Amino acid sequence: MNDHPIEAKEGMTDMRLPGLKGRKVVITAGAGGIGFAIARQLYAQGARVAICDVDADALKRASDALGGCIAEQADVSDDAAVEAFFDKVRAGLGGLDALVNNAGIAGPTGHLEDLTPDEWRRCVDICLTGQFLCARQAIPMIKASGGGALVNMGSAAAKHGYAYRTPYSAAKFGVIGLTQSLAKELGPDNIRVNAILPGIVEGPRMDGVIQARAEATGVSFEAMREEYLKNVSLRRMVSPDDVATTVAFLISDLGANLSGQSLAVDGNVETL
Repeated sequence: MNDHPIEAKEGMTDMRLPGLKGRKVVITAGAGGIGFAIARQLYAQGARVAICDVDADALKRASDALGGCIAEQADVSDDAAVEAFFDKVRAGLGGLDALVNNAGIAGPTGHLEDLTPDEWRRCVDICLTGQFLCARQAIPMIKASGGGALVNMGSAAAKHGYAYRTPYSAAKFGVIGLTQSLAKELGPDNIRVNAILPGIVEGPRMDGVIQARAEATGVSFEAMREEYLKNVSLRRMVSPDDVATTVAFLISDLGANLSGQSLAVDGNVETL
C-alpha cells in the first residue's frame, strides 16, 4: 500500500501547532509514503501515534523512527485484522483523539470492460470500505475522549473523472460522501471530519501510475509525465510532506472549526 519510509523536508517539523502534544492518533498505512510523512510530522509535534501497514519490514523501520510506537501488520479491508489492530491501540494508547484514514492502493489501469470484478472489489475494498472499517472502530474511542478528528484520504480523482482508473476514482468519490455524511453525523459529538485530496504526489507509487497509464495509452513514460504536469496549474508535483502538514493542521486546535471539507493539496489539478 505504501512506498518505503521517507525523510521529511528540512524545517517541515519546526512549526509547532497548538493541541497536538500528547494527542493520540492512528494512521493507517503509516509505514511509508504519505502515511509515514503524516506519522513523522505528528510524532515530531509531540503526538502519540499508532500505525498499521501490510509491509512488516517497513513497519519495523517506521516504528523505530517513531520512538517505538504501536505498529501492527494489518490489511484495512480485513474486518478481523482491523479489529485486532484497534484492540492493540485501545490497550496501548488508552484512548484515541484522531484517525487518519490513509490506506489506499492505485488499483488497476485499463478500459473498464477489460477489468476483472476481483480487481474492482480489491480497489474499492481498500480505498473505501477500509475507511469504513477503521472509522467504526475509532469513533467510539474518539467519542469517549470528548471529541476529536477524522481525516480521510481522498484524491484529485475525487474531483475529476479519471479515464482508465475508474475503480480508484469511484472509490475516492465515495470517500467524499463518507466524509460529508460523517461530518453531519458526528458534529454533535464534537468530532470533525474532513478529507484531503492529494494531487500528483512525487514518489515510486506515482511513477508506477504514470507508467501504467503510458502503457494503456501507447505513449512513453516521459510524455505521460509531462501530460500529467500540464494539467496542474503550478506545473509541479506535491510532496508527501505537503499532505502531512495539512493533516497536522486539521487535527490541531487551529482546525477546530473545519469540518465536512475536502481540501485539495494538489497545486490545482485542472483535470485528469
